[in-house]
Amino acid sequence: MPKIPYVNLAAQWTAERQELLPIVEQVLASGQYIGGNIIQEFEVQAAKACQTKYCVALNSGTDALVCGLLALGVQADDEVITPPNSFIASTAAIVHLRAKPIFVDVLPDQNIDPAKIEAAITSRTKAIMPVHLTGRMGRMDEIRAIAERHDIPLIEDAAQSMGSRYQDIPSGKWGEVGCFSAHPLKNLNACGDAGFLTTDSDEIAQRVRLMRNHGLIDRNTVERFGYVSRMDALQAAILSYRLTELDGVIEKRQRNATLYRELIHQEHIFIPEDRGQEFNTYHTFVIQTRQRDELKAYLLSQGIETAIHYPIPIHLQPAANYLGYSRGSFPVTEEQATQILTLPVHQYLEPQEIECIAQHVNTFFA
Repeated sequence: MPKIPYVNLAAQWTAERQELLPIVEQVLASGQYIGGNIIQEFEVQAAKACQTKYCVALNSGTDALVCGLLALGVQADDEVITPPNSFIASTAAIVHLRAKPIFVDVLPDQNIDPAKIEAAITSRTKAIMPVHLTGRMGRMDEIRAIAERHDIPLIEDAAQSMGSRYQDIPSGKWGEVGCFSAHPLKNLNACGDAGFLTTDSDEIAQRVRLMRNHGLIDRNTVERFGYVSRMDALQAAILSYRLTELDGVIEKRQRNATLYRELIHQEHIFIPEDRGQEFNTYHTFVIQTRQRDELKAYLLSQGIETAIHYPIPIHLQPAANYLGYSRGSFPVTEEQATQILTLPVHQYLEPQEIECIAQHVNTFFA
């Protein structure tokens, strides 16, 4: 059994058990498992946290992307600009609508390079979808300026960035649509699959609310054919509680990241800096090194679990062959894929555990 696990959901349950058990009992006793006040209460709280007019609770972050793209009018043969280094769901949401993902390379911090977006725009571009990877937001002032200049909607894949800010504007507020995941590994996490969408648009919010529930405007009338993508009341209740604790979670993750920066010798390692206009929430803490695989194996031998997010870029996945990309299409993404390593950064780590991990990293390179 690893001495330092990459995640520790068991510790979260131990810490929250006394608070969560009454919440679970209340939901189960209510008999209201789908829809109702519990869902609405979470939506109000999440919209307030993101400084948006609306939040729509959904079944997953992937569904938030699909519904968000649909609400923006993306359809077959349209193009959506996005980076190729995200989790597969970012691109899959585009493909499921029979639209075409148009990839753009990334910056050293792993977020989409705004300088490369404009050249990818065509008459068929229907949306620009930056991905706020690792809890660090993209350069949204530059990206939004491009979107506005070309009158193209902006949809944020904010799955990893609940609570993050750029120029003091929250994730999910910059675009026409923000799409969030509440997967168990996220900073704001459910006890199962869950997600939500934020927007300031009355029309988009209404369309997505219809879409998530078969398009029903009442029990017997379907306005337009939709899906089943409802967040269940139990997950909403858990998320409402955890939303009140999110600032503390983020603070602890930021503390861990700061300690890593202070302790890890960076002669052989690149750690993207935190710039002044960024408020990063550290869904993950990713370092880059040419000796990634050897370091990962060494840390595991010392009882330290790590992860790689993500070792195969989307454009090099077998499923993406039909898009016509090849090795060399996006050199920054491809180089990073061989060098990125995610160290444990969760809020239940003790400072001495961070010190232990950093010491072993330094020992490996020494």
